[in-house]
Amino acid sequence: MNYSLRQLRVFVTVAQAKSFSRAGEMIGLSQSAVSHSVKELEQQTGVRLLDRTTREVILTEAGQQLAARLARLLDELSSTLRDVGRVGQQLSGTVRVAASQTISAHLIPHCIAQSNQCYPDINFVLHDRPQQWVLESIRQGEVDFGIVIDPGPVSDLECEVVLSEPFLLLCRNDSPLAAQTSVTWQALEGAKLVLQDYASGSRPLIDAALADQQVNATIVQEIGHPATLFPMVEAGIGISVLPALALPLPQGSQLTVKRFTPAVERKLMLVRRKNRSLSGAAQAIWEVVRIQAGQLTQARMRDPLFNSEAR
Repeated sequence: MNYSLRQLRVFVTVAQAKSFSRAGEMIGLSQSAVSHSVKELEQQTGVRLLDRTTREVILTEAGQQLAARLARLLDELSSTLRDVGRVGQQLSGTVRVAASQTISAHLIPHCIAQSNQCYPDINFVLHDRPQQWVLESIRQGEVDFGIVIDPGPVSDLECEVVLSEPFLLLCRNDSPLAAQTSVTWQALEGAKLVLQDYASGSRPLIDAALADQQVNATIVQEIGHPATLFPMVEAGIGISVLPALALPLPQGSQLTVKRFTPAVERKLMLVRRKNRSLSGAAQAIWEVVRIQAGQLTQARMRDPLFNSEAR
């Protein structure tokens, strides 16, 4: 049997109003539409539910039983639907976000602070992992979303660029390159390089830049954590190419960073599973990350390291 929710609501309203015309006014239907709906319900149930007179409608015994039970069930259904709506909109609970190390260290702290201020009932949990782990944890549903370096073509993920930033040269203050305002990629020809390893999403982009600029350099060390680049370079082991989010430089270090010409950038992306909606809380944190990335972009526009016209 195929009863529509509309039929049931119409019948309950008629039972309460004891009139087709009054019921129609209450629910915005014509008297004939109300009468037709009730007749359809009677035909489908095979039971007479109403006795009709010229002045009013009277519930049969079966109609009385059905109306009483339906009224409770429809109230419960409405309450359930309201609860479901609140769950979708509530800004509380735990939101799990995965990000690679440079992103975790220098962008996410601002996001967590902003989240704590705006959404005190949301528990922002960070998973600080290499890029491939981040992508896999998103695919497996272990986190709500992630922030990664552009993973390239991915059919199962939804990606949104929130920040583009350049790679920079890292060298000691006594390096000949330190005296230059900006450095060409060709200046790395024959240099000893200390780079992040392939657990980093930046490494393939750096390799591609060196290849595109036809630079032959020697990679003397491959590092797992970006913070290790600073003491390696300061010790004279080599120079490095690092993303801007790896800044600031360690306090008191004898290091400097320089812009590359031409600039080569990496894109940071918010990433979630395709065709999977975020909870209200997760969507709120997604927006926090987007806003914080936008504010960082605006701040860099005033920094000569990122904008030569800001001098």
